[in-house]
Amino acid sequence: MRASRLLSILTTLQARGQVTAPALAEANEVSVRTIYRDIDALAAAGIPVYADRGAEGGYRLLDGYRVRLNGLSQPEAEALFMTGLPGPAAALGLEPAMLAAQTKLMAALPASLRPNAGRMQERFHLDAPSWFGESEQPKHLRAIAGAVLRENPIEIRYQSWRAEKRRRIAPLGLVLKGGSWYLAGQVDGSVRTYRVARVLDCNVLDERFERPAGFDLAAYWLAATTRLEGEMHPNTATVRLSPFGIKLLNALSQPYVKTRTRIEENADADGWRIAFVPIGKTVWHAAAELLRLGAEAEVLAPAELRDKMTELTQAMAARYRTAQHGYQDRKTRSRTTKHS
Repeated sequence: MRASRLLSILTTLQARGQVTAPALAEANEVSVRTIYRDIDALAAAGIPVYADRGAEGGYRLLDGYRVRLNGLSQPEAEALFMTGLPGPAAALGLEPAMLAAQTKLMAALPASLRPNAGRMQERFHLDAPSWFGESEQPKHLRAIAGAVLRENPIEIRYQSWRAEKRRRIAPLGLVLKGGSWYLAGQVDGSVRTYRVARVLDCNVLDERFERPAGFDLAAYWLAATTRLEGEMHPNTATVRLSPFGIKLLNALSQPYVKTRTRIEENADADGWRIAFVPIGKTVWHAAAELLRLGAEAEVLAPAELRDKMTELTQAMAARYRTAQHGYQDRKTRSRTTKHS
């Protein structure tokens, strides 16, 4: 275990340049004190590891020193081939390069590791869009991806929900979620999210921007999506649910709603239970979400939502009664015409 950890520390320092002891400890799931002992062991073995003191300090290898570690374990080799899922690579224009790299990697692997690496490609497939959805093919995705990699600013014409806008953006990263591509871009000192399919025009500028120090795309995306989902479901409804209604709520709700719904343990005499469900900003939004549960749910509060549910269900019932009478009248007229 220690030998594997020492190799991990070496490759991390080589890849990232300078890393703090707490960061190495977190990556290797050990204490900081253990990292100190490991660094001492590496130095004693003749590895030129140096410590830079101060707030911006950390451990680093002597400039120009390279670690030659060519061995891959079987899980590592399999994991590398899992990263070669074709859909996103093709969308970014990287599929030929990905296939060439995989061919070279396969040739470099020991013969004992090649069969399992090949099986990963044959037996795993990524289908990014959700059920009944389609993957977007944004016109300007490849240009934006190139600007992200080269740190070139872009000027875009963008169609938001409300209006068409023009923006100068420092593109920091791309995220693929549910078959749709999103751009994290810095505008006027703040990072915002743009749906790439809504970019109408894109001009990549022949200059460079300075990437914000410490920007973490994964952390930004998690915070941004959590904040957005919270803004979309700021209120709570008290709902009485049948046993089947609880199953429907679990199956049909968004993950944000599902994880934040609280259902009381005790059921009434009919087996129904009280649930506290996050709902949308407007009564219309909340009613539309809860109507999917049909007769398996009864809204108890807030009063305006219960009134809206009553209004909508009564209007639906009246419409179906009228439609049924009209259907019966048409059938009667049809029979009369045939007999005459």
